[in-house]
Amino acid sequence: MPDNETAEDIDSAIGDTDPDEYQHLLEDYSHLAPPARHEVLSGRVLKVSQTSVFIDVGHKSDGVAPIEQFRDPDGNVTVAVGDVVEVIVEDGHTSEGYVRLSHERASRLRIWDTLDKALAEQLTVSGRVTGRVKGGLTVDIGVPAFMPGSQIDLRSPRNPEQYVGQDIPVRLIKLNRKRGNAVVSRKMAIEEDATLRKQQTLDTIAEGSIVTGVVKNLTEYGAFVDLGGIDGLLHVTDISYGRVGHPSEVLTAGDEITVRVLKYDTAKQRVSLGIKQLAPDPWEDITERYQPGMKVVGRVVSVTDYGAFVEIEAGVEGLIHISEMTWSRRMKHPSKVVKPGDSVESVVLDVSLTDRRISLGLKQLEPNPWTTVEQRYSVGSVVEGRVRNMTEFGAFIEIEEGIDGLVHISDLSWTKRIKHPNEILRKGSVIQAVILVIDASHKRLSLGVKQLQPDSWETWFQKHNVNEPVRGKVLRLTGFGAFIELAEGVEGLCHFSEVPGWSGRKTDAPPLTPGQEFEFRVVRMNELERKIGLSMRAHAEAEERSRLDEYQKRTATIASDLAKTDPEQFEVGRK
Repeated sequence: MPDNETAEDIDSAIGDTDPDEYQHLLEDYSHLAPPARHEVLSGRVLKVSQTSVFIDVGHKSDGVAPIEQFRDPDGNVTVAVGDVVEVIVEDGHTSEGYVRLSHERASRLRIWDTLDKALAEQLTVSGRVTGRVKGGLTVDIGVPAFMPGSQIDLRSPRNPEQYVGQDIPVRLIKLNRKRGNAVVSRKMAIEEDATLRKQQTLDTIAEGSIVTGVVKNLTEYGAFVDLGGIDGLLHVTDISYGRVGHPSEVLTAGDEITVRVLKYDTAKQRVSLGIKQLAPDPWEDITERYQPGMKVVGRVVSVTDYGAFVEIEAGVEGLIHISEMTWSRRMKHPSKVVKPGDSVESVVLDVSLTDRRISLGLKQLEPNPWTTVEQRYSVGSVVEGRVRNMTEFGAFIEIEEGIDGLVHISDLSWTKRIKHPNEILRKGSVIQAVILVIDASHKRLSLGVKQLQPDSWETWFQKHNVNEPVRGKVLRLTGFGAFIELAEGVEGLCHFSEVPGWSGRKTDAPPLTPGQEFEFRVVRMNELERKIGLSMRAHAEAEERSRLDEYQKRTATIASDLAKTDPEQFEVGRK
């Protein structure tokens, strides 16, 4: 059609045409009508250059749009020759006569139309989180939108930044095209879906059923697993029959796992889960596989103050108590014998299915020294050992590995009054002792140190008798008399009634003073009870009798001599 052809010429040409032909003519020449300004048109890409995209929009002249409007965020061109794109005609022409087009404005108008429809019909749209701002996040839904922090998730997230860069579903809450404002909510978008999935899960879940879920987060006591709209708790004790110190040793957030429903509280909608329940319980036939006395090999998994736990198979641990590690009693801590990770051989001592407990022993791999102690030692023999420990009642002496004997405090000295063994012994020192008692069945050995020396009491009783005069030093006074030291470690009691001039009353000053030495007479002796009775009065009386006897003997001797030498004078003396 020539450029100078007018509408009137067209009307004249079709004036006599029938209606059907007229309709065809309208369709054929409709592309010649200029497009309305700001009208969104569809056009076909004719050419793509480095700076522009040439588009056929059905007008007498082709249009052109900047190529920058056809690049993705990474800078790549998104159109090719033949693609159909939407554009808007802008004012004016280029210097080459092309109609100016805008793909960007057309896209924006389409986006706002789409967003208006999504808001009206409560549809879900996709958006990309572009950053965090005060109070929430910014989301690109074709136009910049704001998402409040309370609308990010069903629960307030601890770290909103984790969503930056993610594509998320959102619902429109508010839209203002004039101001270019939009407010969106991810919470609303996922809430309906979560509610639907939760109901579907609740309808199908049952105790004992096996389900699949995704680990959401880990705590010290377990893991929360998303079963599909509802969370279940997988307690750390239900992860494995073996030892699990922390769920992170086995699980990671985001893992898809298969679990068994252990308990389902429909009222509270609480679900307890387990992984180990998917496998047979290794403790079910434990008594058939392990019997007391058999040897086992395992790996030390932990060491405590009271013993070591040994894994003898997956999910089965035994305890080696500190008392079962060595026949010696001097071990301070199990770590002196075993460490985590060690492979050890031990003996099964006891198996309890009810308590799910296996007791193991290390020392049982070696002979018990107490079984032959009576063959290797005899009562009365002298042994040498190291002072291992001391208490108020005595000292423990290790005479060999695993064999300790007790020296009671009363068997440390014949003569000294000892309040604590440390007055004589020193921990770690090597001493000699005499074996007093051997009790292998109760693992007891009684030792004595004082027995290495003669008993001063026994020696004193052998050398003295009742009515014998002795000399002693006053040690201490009591309300009933005075204790007298007769020899080192040997004491006698002189009752106040046996002291001349001592009534025993508190008002009377005793005639004896500690530290002074006096003569006494032995009036009682009890070797079994080690008691000696002394008397100053008896000694004085004996001395008086002795002096009288001596005087009488002297007088008799004089008389006898006088009778022999001068009988007459002797007779006169008698008269």
